[in-house]
Amino acid sequence: MLSSSSTTVKSLPLKKRLCFLLKLVCFVSSVLIFCEFLIYYVVIFQCRWPEVKGGARMDKKETSTSVLKAIILADTHLLGEIKGHWLDKLRREWQMERSFQTALWLLQPDIVFILGDVFDEGKWSSPQAWADDVRRFRKMFKYPVSTELVVIVGNHDIGFHYEMTTYKVNRFEKVFNFTSGKLITRKGINFVIVNSVAMEGDGCAVCRTSEAKLAALSHKLNCSQQKPNHSNKRCSDVGKLPASEPILLQHYPLYRKSDAECRGEDSAPPEEKNIPFKEKYDVLSQEASQKLIWWFHPRLILSGHTHSACEVLHAGKIPEVSVPSFSWRNRNNPSFIMGSITPTRFSLQKCFLPYESRVFTIYCAAGALLVILILAHFQLLTPPFYFAQRLISKHKAV
Repeated sequence: MLSSSSTTVKSLPLKKRLCFLLKLVCFVSSVLIFCEFLIYYVVIFQCRWPEVKGGARMDKKETSTSVLKAIILADTHLLGEIKGHWLDKLRREWQMERSFQTALWLLQPDIVFILGDVFDEGKWSSPQAWADDVRRFRKMFKYPVSTELVVIVGNHDIGFHYEMTTYKVNRFEKVFNFTSGKLITRKGINFVIVNSVAMEGDGCAVCRTSEAKLAALSHKLNCSQQKPNHSNKRCSDVGKLPASEPILLQHYPLYRKSDAECRGEDSAPPEEKNIPFKEKYDVLSQEASQKLIWWFHPRLILSGHTHSACEVLHAGKIPEVSVPSFSWRNRNNPSFIMGSITPTRFSLQKCFLPYESRVFTIYCAAGALLVILILAHFQLLTPPFYFAQRLISKHKAV
C-alpha cells in the first residue's frame, strides 16, 4: 500500500503540488495571524466605555468632555532571568503587548493605571537584570502622547516589607516617577497613589516617610473639601485642590477576611475562596486599612495583588474593586477595568481579553484539520463509504 501511495505522490504534477503547498501555507498563516493578532481586535472591540449616569446630583458643568477615561490593570508580572523560561517569556509578553496595544488603539483612554507587580523578580533583580526588565516593559507598554501611564509599586517590584530597601524603592521611583503619597489630579479628579508595601506600621524608614507624605496630603485634601471658613487657621496656609473626594490606587487590598463573598467568573476559584487572608501579606492590616479610610474618606479604592476579581464595601459605603491579573500566566481569563470618571461620579466596566484555552482549542482544531487535508490530498485517508464497501466485499468473499 505504501509503495502505491508513493508512486501516486511522484506522479502528481509539480504545479499541482506547489498549488497544494501554497494552500497549506495560506491556511497556517491565516490561523497564526488570527490567533496571534486579529483575535485581540475581535474581542476588545466588543468592550464599551461605561456611561456616567447623570441624575439630579450630577454637576451641570460635568459634560462628556469632562469625563476622564481610565484603564486600570494589575499584576503583569514580567518574568525575570531567575524563574522565567525564554519560551514562557516570549508567549506571555506577546499576549500582554498585543492586548495593551490593541486596547490603546481601539479605546483611546486618557490615562492608564497599573496597580503594581509590574515585574515578577524586581525584589531580586541585579542592576543588569532590572535594566533588561525595564527595557522589555517599555517596549510592551509603549503609549502615545495623548495617553498618560501611571505605575504603582507592588511587593514583587521592591519585595515584601522585610525585603524592601531604600535602594529598591528609589530604583522603582526613578523609572516610573512613583512616589507614595503623590496626588494626581486630572479633570478635577483626585487620585492618591499609595505604596501599600510601606503600610506595615512598624516605623521603618521607608514606612515613616511614606506615611508622613500620606498624612500631609490627607490634611491638604480635607482642607480643600471644607467650605471657606476664616476661623479655620489649620487650613489658612494650605493650597487649594479640587474639592473632589479622592480615589485610592494601591497594590494591596484593604483588609478583608477572605474572598468568600467575591462573585463573578474571574473571582477566586471555589477551593481558594474560603482560605483566610493573612494581614500584611495578602491584604493590608486592619489598622493600616482603617488609617487610610480615616485619612482620605475615598469614594473608590482600586487594588490588585490577589490576581482575582472582587468587589467589597468598606464601612458600608466605600467600594473597593480588586482588579484581576493582566497576565495569562496567572489566569486563563485576564481582564482590565474601564472607568468613566468625573469629579463626583464614576462608572466601571470590565473588559475581558481572549481566553487562552480558546486560542489553544483553535490551534488544536486547525492542526487536526491540517492533518486530515494532507492525508486526503495524498490519498492516504480512505473515505468512510469506500472503507465500509471494502469491508462488505471482503466479508462476502469469505
